Amino acid sequence: MRIKRTTPRSGIARPTRLVALASGLVAAAAFAVPSANASEVTTFSTAQLTKASDSVLKADIPGTAWAVDSKTNRVVVTVDSTVSQAEIDKIKQEAGANAGALTIKRTPGKFSKFISGGDAIYASSWRCSLGFNVQDSSGNYYFLTAGHCTDGAGTWWSNSSHSTTLGTTAGSSFPGNDYGIVRYTNGSVDKSGSVGSVDITSAATPSVGTTVYRRGSTTGIHSGRVTALNATVNYGSGDIVSGLIQTTVCAEPGDSGGPLYSNSGVAYGLTSGGSGDCTSGGTTFFQPVTEALNAYGVHVY
Repeated sequence: MRIKRTTPRSGIARPTRLVALASGLVAAAAFAVPSANASEVTTFSTAQLTKASDSVLKADIPGTAWAVDSKTNRVVVTVDSTVSQAEIDKIKQEAGANAGALTIKRTPGKFSKFISGGDAIYASSWRCSLGFNVQDSSGNYYFLTAGHCTDGAGTWWSNSSHSTTLGTTAGSSFPGNDYGIVRYTNGSVDKSGSVGSVDITSAATPSVGTTVYRRGSTTGIHSGRVTALNATVNYGSGDIVSGLIQTTVCAEPGDSGGPLYSNSGVAYGLTSGGSGDCTSGGTTFFQPVTEALNAYGVHVY
């Protein structure tokens, strides 16, 4: 499922472009029994894995996401419900001799960009979620959210009636990356450094297997685990984002831009998109927040 920026009932839908993962050991006393497939490649070099990853990108199939799994030494390609067997065959054909390095996994729903520390924020005609409040070295206040939220947005409000202004977009990076920054222009708005009840004190990139939490204005707080790092996802229409954190956390339209974090207060990422929902589950991708912090020269507090 493509997670889209949610359009308020009274708003106007955004342009289509934006309505944007045993071996058993047997001991032998004197004889080694040859494998029936002794010539089959079971270990792939870094160069082969890179070529296999590049082949998925070249195939350019919307609804695909991929990342290298260091444990299995394979490129795991996650495909959503829109991807046909013929398209999977096209990916393998593109990989050629490196097709054996690909592991195909299906996930329900359709990959899409999610839009809505988790509080709702409103652009002129769509809703996203605030990621993390941040400051620069001079003490100026900003907030981070998804780049597909800030792309094309000017002023941001805290309510759908647009009566309380938050600030204006100061930077945006999408596609390729998926982060944006908004500078506060309203000095009377509370700028908490927390996400819900969790005080955010630092930022880092989680490891595969880490338990993580996500907060969004549509579905609230949900948890899951990290399944891959440096994942690339093809949302379609040329919207390809790389370097993402892939997780089992659920999300829905309106959750985009919201924070991914630990219950001990470490900021991890910004909700980008994925598939499924918070009833059936799904796969969700996050822009690493450290990249956004470094790009804009700001820090969490």
